Amino acid sequence: MKSELRWWHRRCSFLRCSFFLSSALLLATNFSYAAITAIDDSGKTISLPTTAKRIISLAPHTTELLFAAGAGKAVIGVSSYSDFPAEAGRITSIGNSTQLDIERIVSLRPDLVVAWKSGNAARQITRLRKLGIAVFESEPQTLEQIASSITRLAVMAGTEDKGNAAALAFRQQVASLSAQYQQRAPVSVFYQIWSQPLMTLNGSHLVSQVLHLCGGENSFSQLPQIAPTVSTEAVVRVNPEVIFISDASTESIKRWQQFTNLTAVRQNNIFSVNSTLMNRAGPRILVGAKQLCDNLEQARLHRPH
Repeated sequence: MKSELRWWHRRCSFLRCSFFLSSALLLATNFSYAAITAIDDSGKTISLPTTAKRIISLAPHTTELLFAAGAGKAVIGVSSYSDFPAEAGRITSIGNSTQLDIERIVSLRPDLVVAWKSGNAARQITRLRKLGIAVFESEPQTLEQIASSITRLAVMAGTEDKGNAAALAFRQQVASLSAQYQQRAPVSVFYQIWSQPLMTLNGSHLVSQVLHLCGGENSFSQLPQIAPTVSTEAVVRVNPEVIFISDASTESIKRWQQFTNLTAVRQNNIFSVNSTLMNRAGPRILVGAKQLCDNLEQARLHRPH
């Protein structure tokens, strides 16, 4: 009897150990899988079996985000105009944002494709997914989302230390600019992104957040379209104190200088904006933000005493 009890005790111990070992292995496997998971800007959960070692970027801003996240060495393909950092210009091109070379993308055997949600053709993104390629859609709409994008892409690439450090530095720079300019006197702004037809940006665009960071107020923030067309008469009517022109040409500036009653013209407050810095939702937008803040400070100094 005693020998039978000892046998059952040993058997139960073995079964318990086997059960707990199996459970531990299952949990470890699930944890490992969950660790390579991130939610993209369209709300989709993107999961990879291992960290991405071969990444393709489908827009200039996503290229900059990947390099900021420390994943530059894993980038094997980029879209046209991915010119920052310099090494991005030496990476294989896979077409432009609106017309991708799907065959070339597939031939590069990517672990992950980082797409531009509103800039890439939806049908081509759908095709990549149907081919079994993981696609992370990027569309930062706030400065905080830029920082978040860096950390999420770093998770996918297994470069969390570099990504977290870059995101922290970005947030600190935003806080520094806010502390410096948020209490300054507000300045009304017309931000021109195109001349023919005359176009601007509304209050929901990332550029408006940058303006607000510097103490600027978008004169057309209330318009419903994100990039509305406006008339010259409408600009004259709101009479902005500052006019920013994206990559301003001499002709664009001369066009406004004929309106001598405009406060921006009278006080010499027409400034050129580097569209590469301001129109890409990447970390370099803060370089552009610093320039905008400096320009708005000049405008304050131009006010008549």
